[in-house]
Amino acid sequence: MPHPQAKIHRMAELIEPIGAVTFSDVPNEAFLALGMRNYWDGYFAGRAAPLGQAPAEVVHAVFYNFAAGEVARHIPWVWGKTTPEEAIAVRERGSAAALRQMIGALADSPGLVRAADLACRAALSAPTEGRALYAGLRALDVPEEPVARLWHVATLLREHRGDGHNAVLLAHGIGGTEAHVLLALSLGMRAEEFGRVHHLPRPQLAAVVDGLRERGLVNAAGGFTDTGRATRERIEALTDESAAPAYDVLSAEELDELIAGLEPIAAAVQAAED
Repeated sequence: MPHPQAKIHRMAELIEPIGAVTFSDVPNEAFLALGMRNYWDGYFAGRAAPLGQAPAEVVHAVFYNFAAGEVARHIPWVWGKTTPEEAIAVRERGSAAALRQMIGALADSPGLVRAADLACRAALSAPTEGRALYAGLRALDVPEEPVARLWHVATLLREHRGDGHNAVLLAHGIGGTEAHVLLALSLGMRAEEFGRVHHLPRPQLAAVVDGLRERGLVNAAGGFTDTGRATRERIEALTDESAAPAYDVLSAEELDELIAGLEPIAAAVQAAED
């Protein structure tokens, strides 16, 4: 029997902060030490590295939700400073160090080892079809050290869900910048306030919002319409549904155990970030 969708969504909430430590200060500083010019150089080098030296057009397509031209400001420039293989290693070391720092004593607990093992079974069992970034990550060796292992498999599950999310967005005719605008609104922010898009030229961002307004997703005040909110909720539900096969390998009891094991770890990461 499939697992309840609420539990699949709960897994998304738990793996997000664990996988996202890769975007925190420790990994960023490690990339700056390689000669990266800024945070975004390290972001694109680390996250795109499993794709090899793919051109900016390919990275843009796989990442999906960046405005046109943003990827090209970093790819292929970063490959003149490092290699995908080195970027993968730097990202793993920095992310594991950041996670260990954030979770304290939990890093050496039997519960973390068990959670990493259960999550690894799920992360290595999901289908790769149509999931380019997840497939690239699947081709990498899984770290043996438990904290690095947990970060790695959380990232696998995160990117597996992310690839599915992109497919759902595409099916709903939602472009990359539009997806960021809808995310901003779901967080109670106006598009101009959201970090991923606030730097865009005002006319460019206004044109994206106007397009969503013409489709009936955004109202005159720049917030969600009922249709827009329902569309966002449907996209999230379908994304959870597309992520579910990763957990089919786990029994109901094992998934409950995994959730229980990840909850204190994810909470510690979020507390450290706050």
